[in-house]
This record gives sequence, structure tokens and C-alpha cells, in this order.
Amino acid sequence: MGGAEDTTRGCYTRLNTMRLTPEEIQYISRKIVKTLVGEGKLEVDSEPRVEEAIGKVIADELQIEDRLNDEVREVLTQHSTQMERSDITYTEMFKKVKRELAKKKGIVL
Repeated sequence: MGGAEDTTRGCYTRLNTMRLTPEEIQYISRKIVKTLVGEGKLEVDSEPRVEEAIGKVIADELQIEDRLNDEVREVLTQHSTQMERSDITYTEMFKKVKRELAKKKGIVL
């Protein structure tokens, strides 16, 4: 995965399959700017510059969640023996650990 400054690579899920492609992020950013400008809720001197900035924010936020997911997987791997003995599924535990880590780190999901 790329660093926060690299928004051209997209954001990946566990198996490195694209969750959002760079083109999808660009489309969403462009749609946000066009809609807000069209409704008179936003005035900009350069739509492409604002679109790029919004795209970077979207990609950065998705990368934060990707890193959080990686951390959750690591925690679950470390506790796999305990999980095997419990009645909780991997998915349920993943969600629980993710919520706890997000709260601890101040990440809004």
C-alpha cells in the first residue's frame, strides 16, 4: 500500500483488490465539487485543484481504515488460539476489535 501522499494507487482490501480505484475516487471528487458549485454552496477558483484535494482526503481516509484493518488482523492472529476456544466467529471478533481500536485511536468509522 502506498503512503498517504500516493493517491493514484487506490485503496485496497485484505487481498489487495481495489476497494475504490483512482478513477472512482476522481469521479466522486468531481461529483462533489460539481454538485456543490452547481447548488451555489461552494465557490472555487480552480475546480480541478479542489477535486484533487478532495480526492486526496478520500484516499487518505480509506488508507487509514486499511491500516486499521491490518492491525486488527494482526491482533486476531496473535489471539487465534483463544478465538478457537470461544463461540465467537472471526467476523464478529474482527468487527469488535476494529471498533475498539478505532475508538482507542480516535478514528471515526
